Amino acid sequence: MVRRFQLFRRQDVSGVSGTGIVAEGVEFSSGMVALNWAGRLSSMAFYFSMSDLLRVHGHEGASDVIWID
Repeated sequence: MVRRFQLFRRQDVSGVSGTGIVAEGVEFSSGMVALNWAGRLSSMAFYFSMSDLLRVHGHEGASDVIWID
């Protein structure tokens, strides 16, 4: 089953993405994740797992995944 989520950032450590909801994405039943960044520097990226995504973009706990589904 595919699950939708939003990436919510409480603090912008890098000074690039801002705070609040900064991206949205889906986690596929295989565990792979697609992430679409919001804002003027929009891009899309894929990760093998949610833990991989958070290792890169979690900013050491400054970001949360909000599950929609």
